[in-house]
Amino acid sequence: MAQKPKVDPHVGRLGYLQALVTEFQETESEDAKEQVLANLANFAYDPSNYQYLRQLQVLDLFLDSLSEENETLVEFAIASAIC
Repeated sequence: MAQKPKVDPHVGRLGYLQALVTEFQETESEDAKEQVLANLANFAYDPSNYQYLRQLQVLDLFLDSLSEENETLVEFAIASAIC
């Protein structure tokens, strides 16, 4: 199981989301990528997160994930698009 991103508790939601995006981009672990993308998809359901997700270009990350060979990543990307 992937560890939670190491984030200073004072950085707030934007900092936490940035840590998730960075972890997704840097990790080699497919399991970690799945967990991070699932977390980002969950954040996408809350409209108050939209400005942060847009700023961090998470929407592009979801779109890029549609072409992954890992079917779980594709499913999470599709689920986030429904939000």
